[in-house]
Amino acid sequence: MKKVFFLAAFCLGIIGFTNAQRYAVIDTKYILDKMPEYKTAQKNLDDVAAGWQKEIDGMQQELDKMYKDFDAEQVMLSDELKKKREDQLFVKEKTLRDLQRQRFGFEGELFKKRQELIKPVQDKVYNAVQKLAVARGYDFILDKSEGITVIFADPKLEKSDDVLKELGVK
Repeated sequence: MKKVFFLAAFCLGIIGFTNAQRYAVIDTKYILDKMPEYKTAQKNLDDVAAGWQKEIDGMQQELDKMYKDFDAEQVMLSDELKKKREDQLFVKEKTLRDLQRQRFGFEGELFKKRQELIKPVQDKVYNAVQKLAVARGYDFILDKSEGITVIFADPKLEKSDDVLKELGVK
């Protein structure tokens, strides 16, 4: 009986606690997509990545041709020449993989370029959200754009348009 009473009191306490908190739900992807400077930064980033990918694709085609030529000529090559060509293939493939890792790998040039171009815009949104939260007395502002962080959100709690107004974006 004590357990049931304790459980009921605990549930009522939780309900009372959650009713006292103010929160809002925003969609940062929606906000960022409405911001012209984000679109410009994203386009610049995409252009840089496309250029790097084109360079890597060219090197991959070169490597594929070298492998094809080696396979065709392999039977006619001496052991010494075969070993030399295999070494050339290995070096070329290693160079290609290193370039891929340097450009697109974890904390590679693309990551750094993204930090340079997009992080300032994200910081601007974060500051606007903080300002909105303080001004309106919200305890929590939840972001529903990244994964499944909110399973259900009452549409009246959606404040993305208010953040856009705060940023001066229509």
